Amino acid sequence: MSLISKKIKLGRTDLQAGRLGISSSFGAPAAAFEMAFERGCNYFTWGTFIKGRSKEMKTAIRNIIGKGERDSLILSLFSYAHSAFLTEKFFMKGLRALQTPYADILLLGYFPTRPPERILEGALNLKRRGLVRFVGISGHNRKLFPTLLNDNVIDIFHLRYNAANRGAETDIFPYLPGESKSVENGSGTGSRPAIVSFTATRYTSLMNSKKIPPGEKRPTAQDCYRFVLSNPNIDICMTGTRTIAQMEENLNVLDSETMNDSELTWMRKIGDYVYGR
Repeated sequence: MSLISKKIKLGRTDLQAGRLGISSSFGAPAAAFEMAFERGCNYFTWGTFIKGRSKEMKTAIRNIIGKGERDSLILSLFSYAHSAFLTEKFFMKGLRALQTPYADILLLGYFPTRPPERILEGALNLKRRGLVRFVGISGHNRKLFPTLLNDNVIDIFHLRYNAANRGAETDIFPYLPGESKSVENGSGTGSRPAIVSFTATRYTSLMNSKKIPPGEKRPTAQDCYRFVLSNPNIDICMTGTRTIAQMEENLNVLDSETMNDSELTWMRKIGDYVYGR
């Protein structure tokens, strides 16, 4: 079995997740999401507000729950409201739409600084009521995440990381306590927040032959995901697709191993060139 195909424990949570996370934002049909779930990709993000909400993922989640597999699904509801009242309002609407009594994660996004206390207290209130199990945050300000490592509210970090945008290697990863996980057995250390990365393909620019160095092999989507998942600090790499064929292609990464040194060097060379342009 590929190491990438093994589920891991998400940081200090008790959640066991597949390494490839599934985003609702790109319009894939329900069958694509259900296919991913069947392959062990059980971390789904779904927007509680209009942005990031997908009727097709809603259908897939309802189907998964209808088959009695709710406990195997990690449902992360994304809130962009930046208001305690609106966060709860849209969160509750999202639960009703998905026909589930709780979400595993309330994901607060996007925040450049620590969310205001009123937002965090609202999230804790949802936890106390049994409506959500963990709270996560998404953002682009890398300097924020180390300041939240000992936060007793936030347990999941969503951050940008790819071959071109590697700032997390200096601004975040060195501050994480211990190793993120044991790749051998899929266990987490239980000492830090879970790390979930997004934009693995850098909005496809890492795969664009016009933007890579002349004469270099063009990376595939699978190469981009393998690069991210080869970093021991990354628990989950998010993927978004528009078609079943794209989902099938992306799921191929589950059958691959992490990159060797020469492959990592190649991807970093591509990334540096793309970043510079």
